[in-house]
Amino acid sequence: MSIELPVSARLAWWGTAWLRGHVVADLVVDAVLGEDATHAVAGLADLGLGGDGTSETLVGGLARLRVEGATWFGAAFPAEGDPVGLGGPRTFNATAIEAGEAVVVGGTDIGLVPVRVGAAVSWVAHRAGRRQLPDVGEADRGLRLALVQTAEALAGLEVARWRPEVADRLMNLRHRPSLTAPAGVPPRCVDLAARGLQASEIAALALEDDGAAVTAYEMAARRQALLPLERAGRRALVAACSPEGWPPG
Repeated sequence: MSIELPVSARLAWWGTAWLRGHVVADLVVDAVLGEDATHAVAGLADLGLGGDGTSETLVGGLARLRVEGATWFGAAFPAEGDPVGLGGPRTFNATAIEAGEAVVVGGTDIGLVPVRVGAAVSWVAHRAGRRQLPDVGEADRGLRLALVQTAEALAGLEVARWRPEVADRLMNLRHRPSLTAPAGVPPRCVDLAARGLQASEIAALALEDDGAAVTAYEMAARRQALLPLERAGRRALVAACSPEGWPPG
């Protein structure tokens, strides 16, 4: 099964690999853009980082951040009530939550929020504070527990009757997405990211249509069973795409 990493995860992995000398800039551009037409970086001049106030190319913006002391790029995948991967301030958090993702630039007080318009993405710069993260082990354990608990809860709700494809996914968790990562990303984090994406996809698939539920009670029970899995999937992806929390070696 193939599924694309969210754009903030791609920038976190490949941008960090570039900062650490593992890949060249052309590879970063190819990996981050994916199927998009173009990416740009906006707002750096508003933060006093030079430039004439116009958007810069992705490579130009990343180069400017490196000059400012960037040491890594870490992803955040927040949701309302769960700002995982964010450390404020309020404006940055609100913008990132609205987008569903963001990147924090290590070694600086800058965060980038992707704003998509068609096939183009503009990475808008904001001030960003220090953040606290789930570590890789904690996120891994939380995801495994959420998968077990969700599978049990959905079995009680007869998931195979109203969403047979969800039941199939839960029965075939070993068929997880295949991800390509640059040098420097720990294999454990590549595996965790794949399982986090898998969990998020299962939750989204099961929540996308409440029409099969007969009563409001059944709809609420279904959401109650699935939201912990969705949360665990996002937290796993944050841990896997946050270099400051990667295990040594």
